[in-house]
Amino acid sequence: MNNYDIAVVGAGPVGSTFARYMAEEGFKVGLMERKRAVGVPLQCAGLVGKKIKKLNVISDEFILNRVCGAHLHAPSGEVLSVAKKKPEAYVLDRMSYDKFLAELAVENGAELLLNHKVVGVDPKTGNIRIKNHETNICNRVIVGADGCSSFVSGEFNPPSKTVQAAQYLVNMESSVLESDYVHLYVDSRISPGFIWIIPVSDSAARIGLFGSASYRELTGILNGFLARDEKFKNASVVKKYHGLIPVYDPKKVILKDRALLLGDAASQVKPTTGGGLIMGFKCARIAAAATSNALHEGDISLLHNYEGSYAKEYKRELRMQIEVRKIFESMSNVELDKMFLKLKEGNAEAMISKYGDMDTQSPLIKQMLKSGLLFSILPGILTRRISNLWK
Repeated sequence: MNNYDIAVVGAGPVGSTFARYMAEEGFKVGLMERKRAVGVPLQCAGLVGKKIKKLNVISDEFILNRVCGAHLHAPSGEVLSVAKKKPEAYVLDRMSYDKFLAELAVENGAELLLNHKVVGVDPKTGNIRIKNHETNICNRVIVGADGCSSFVSGEFNPPSKTVQAAQYLVNMESSVLESDYVHLYVDSRISPGFIWIIPVSDSAARIGLFGSASYRELTGILNGFLARDEKFKNASVVKKYHGLIPVYDPKKVILKDRALLLGDAASQVKPTTGGGLIMGFKCARIAAAATSNALHEGDISLLHNYEGSYAKEYKRELRMQIEVRKIFESMSNVELDKMFLKLKEGNAEAMISKYGDMDTQSPLIKQMLKSGLLFSILPGILTRRISNLWK
C-alpha cells in the first residue's frame, strides 16, 4: 500500500479542500473516506454565508436558492425581520457540492480512497491502520477531518460533546414561502438551539432544529411545530435527516505531534449556531500554510503555527459567541419574549440589518454595546462579561 506525505482522514468538504491545497503544491496526499461514497447522507441544513465564494470554489449549479434576510420569531409570536439588499446566504445542494470538492482534490493530484476506515493512529510516527488491511500507511502528517465523532481526535482528546439535530425536507402544494427569507424560532426547550425554516424554493423547505434533547424529543417538537403552522397543513415530508452537531470546545487539542484536526473534528463551529463550513474552509487554508511550511523545511514543530494562526483569527469571536450561547441557555420563554420586545423597541431590526453577519457576530454585539441596547435587555453582570472581551 502507498505511503503519503499527508493522510487526510475524512473526505468531507473541509478535508477535501485541505487535500486539494496540499496536492496543488505537489505533495503526495491520501484522502481517506470510511464510506463508500462522498457526501451522503445529508447531515446539515445547507445554509452558508456569501463569504464562501471568496473562500472556495463554487459554481451556481450547487446553489439551490439565495437568501437576503431572516424573520426571527419569539415564543409568543413576536417577530424581528432583518434583511440586506443583496443575498447574504446560499442554500446549497451539499451532497453534490461535497462530492465536487472531493473530485477537485483528485483532479489536482490527491488519491481518494473510499471504504477506508481508519482504526489506528500513531501521532508520533505518522502511522495509521486501515480496517481489513494488513500493513500500516506511513505519513509525514496526519490530518483528522473526520467529523465530530473523529477517530483521530479520540487519540488525544476525550469524546467530543455533541447535540442532536433533526431535519425534514418538506414540499407544499402551492407557493406559500418567501423564498428569499429564512425563519428562525427560539424556544427554551431547545436553547441555545432553535427551529429553522430554510426555503429551497417557494414551495419546498428544509425544516429542522437542534438542541440538547434526545432525537425522539426533537422530532416531537418538530412535528408539533409543523402541525400548528397553517401553511404546512397540506405539506408532505419527502425526506427525514438526523445527525450530530459538535459543541465548540475551547479546550480541544487540535495538534499532537504529527497529527492535526480540522473542521468538526476540531470543533471549529460557531458556538451560537453550530455552523462550521466557512470557519472550516478558513482553517483549511491556515492548516495548509503551516503544513506546507513544516514539510518544506523538514521541521514538524512548525505545525504549531497552525494553532497560533487559528487562535489569532478566531479566539475573540468564539469567546464572544460562547457568552451569547450561555445567555440563551439560561433564558426562559418569558425572558426570551421580553428580550424580543426590547429589541423591537430599540430598533434592533435596523441595527441587525446593517451590522449582522452570519459568520462574524462580534461587530453586531459591539454595536449593541456601543448604542446601549445590550444594557437594556441584559442584566448588568452579563453585559459586563461581554464588554470585557474587548478589553
